[in-house]
Parts: sequence; C-alpha cells; structure tokens
Amino acid sequence: MTASEPVLTARGVSIEYEVDPPVKAVRDVSLTLHRGEILGLAGESGCGKTTLAYGLNRLLKAPALMTGGEIVFHDRDGDDIDIVGLEDEGLRAFRWDKISMVFQGAMNSLNPVISVKAQIFDVFDTHRPGMSRRAKTERAEELLRLVGVDPSRLTSFPHELSGGMRQRVMIAMALALDPQVMIMDEPTTALDVVVQRGIIREIMRLREKLGFAVIFITHDLPMLLEISDRIAVMLQGEIVEQGTAEEIYRTPQHEYTRKLLSSFPSLRGERGGFVRSGDAAHAGAAAASVKEDVR
Repeated sequence: MTASEPVLTARGVSIEYEVDPPVKAVRDVSLTLHRGEILGLAGESGCGKTTLAYGLNRLLKAPALMTGGEIVFHDRDGDDIDIVGLEDEGLRAFRWDKISMVFQGAMNSLNPVISVKAQIFDVFDTHRPGMSRRAKTERAEELLRLVGVDPSRLTSFPHELSGGMRQRVMIAMALALDPQVMIMDEPTTALDVVVQRGIIREIMRLREKLGFAVIFITHDLPMLLEISDRIAVMLQGEIVEQGTAEEIYRTPQHEYTRKLLSSFPSLRGERGGFVRSGDAAHAGAAAASVKEDVR
C-alpha cells in the first residue's frame, strides 16, 4: 500500500557526536516517507541508521547534536509541523501521538518490576490525562488483541512473557495513541526465525488495518526486500541509494548495495556458499511469503 502523499520529509539532515575528535554520524540525509508505506532503511552496524531514527523523532541526547537540515511532519489534518523547531511541551505532545518508536533491544525496554497494564497506562496518563480508568483498560485490552496477545496478560510482569510477547507488547505501546508513523529499529533482533516471521506478519497486518507508515531499520536487506515498498541504503552516514524494493533487488546501482545483496548465505546452495545478487531475496526466510499471509 503506497500512497503519493508524504507524511514525513527530511532534508539535508546532519548529526554529529561532539567528542574528540567529532564524529559525523549522519551526513546530509534527505528522504520522504509516504502515508501507509514501509520504508526500509538498510546498512551495516555503525552506518548511522539508529542515529538518524533518533534524530527524526528528536530523541538525540548529548553528545549527539543535529547540526543541519529540516524535518517536517505532514499531519493528516493538513498542518505541517516543524519537528526541529518544537519546544518542550510541543515536543512532548508530538512524540507517541504523531510518531512512535519501537527501540532496538525493545524486549529489554519494559520495566521489569511493573506490570504490562501499568506500563501501558503510563502512556495514557502522560498523553491522555483525562482518560477514565475504564477507558484505559478497554484500550489496553484492545491493543493486546491487535498484536496477538491475550488481554489476560495485562497483569503479567515482563519476566513472565516470552521474548516474542514482550516485543508485541512494545509494539502495542507504540500503537497506543494511533500514531501516523512508526519507526522500528531492529524490532526482530535476538528473536528466533519463527518468532521473527510472526512479528513481521503482525506489523504488516497492522499497517494494512490501521494505515500508519513505517520506517523499518535493519541490517537485513533480504528481509527488507520482502516487506518494504521502498528501501534506502546507508553507508558511513549517507544514503547512497534509494528505490523501490523491486529496483533495489533487480537493478542495484551502488556497489555497496550489490555487496549487501551478495553477502547473505544461500539457503539453496552448498554449505559455506554465498548468494549471488540474483538469489539475495531467498536469504530472507523469516519474511518470505509474509505479504501473502496478510492478504
């Protein structure tokens, strides 16, 4: 589901870590996210993917500093919001309401001594202070059902949940305020391949049902080939190639993209072999057939 209407536009974004010597983590990055689409952001560890994601959502902390560029959110009501210019209260109201984020290592992001219900309620208490307890409970139950978790798990503590269930709870929390954009930073890291497939299937089903756009960050390019509408490839802080998933797969233009495509072990070849670029998509076993599953 790809629409031409943009929901998030970044132009010339540069981010630097003010250490000695300074590190230019993101260099003059521009991208556009359209309503309802999945934009995959691929690249090796350390290329700047997560730093860019934090910058887009104004979550950077010292010593990271955005040194240039603009980020504009195009609200569904027609307003354009200058994210870089938001101050304290405006920024607090914006986050989670307009753009939410599932963080890298999200399985361990839940507070271990607080129940799932209390942690979801905390989102409502912060952003919807007038919400009744009954309404919060009903919405929390609805959110767990959306992500495939039994509502009885609201009273559970994180250690009582499997890794996949904890990840689903984090996704439920990110959906709590019906955001228009969800940024997902390596959401399937540390999960086994079967659980990965289930999580990805849920993300795509929810995207189809609710219509939010996704920036999906991972080093796993074959996975992105299966689930993304468009893909941006990052190298050393820069986006070196952008295109539809089909274009990236069939006719990669940059040498780094071609190397990424050829760097994944083949599931069909001899042991120890690597895929040719033409076989790259077969390495994304966790995501294979997911698009068919959500139809």
